[in-house]
Amino acid sequence: MKFKGKVWKYGADIDTDKIIPARYLNTSDPKELAKHCMEDEDAAFASKVQPGDIILADKNFGCGSSREHAPIAIKAAGVACVIAKSYARIFYRNSFNMGLTILESDEVQDATDNGDVLEVDMDRGEITNVTKGRTFKARPIPPFMQELIKAGGLMESIRKRG
Repeated sequence: MKFKGKVWKYGADIDTDKIIPARYLNTSDPKELAKHCMEDEDAAFASKVQPGDIILADKNFGCGSSREHAPIAIKAAGVACVIAKSYARIFYRNSFNMGLTILESDEVQDATDNGDVLEVDMDRGEITNVTKGRTFKARPIPPFMQELIKAGGLMESIRKRG
């Protein structure tokens, strides 16, 4: 799998309430959640994000409460991939269960600016900053977890095997 998109760069400790504020948890409709994605961190995000864009964050992305709404909102907003130095463990697992592509990398954040274009090659585990002409390594994603993403999440994977 390959992705190429514009970077939306955020700092450390972006919690699930910043990803999708609790006041919108009365719905599980992905399209409605997407309208409010990142609203309390970046009010312009939902109205300006384009399909295929990439969220780039520092450490501990997705900390806080364990709501599945967070990866659903990001995916429904059209984000192709989230890259962070680290993730809260429950967000990490929920992302794969919901079919949201996420990668861990310690290097790309410090060498990438908001608005840069990244190209991600999941099979090679490489992230290239096209804007700056630099390539970085991502931590490998086990093949069975890559299959969850390709299937669209855990439930879709089970359905397709069924």
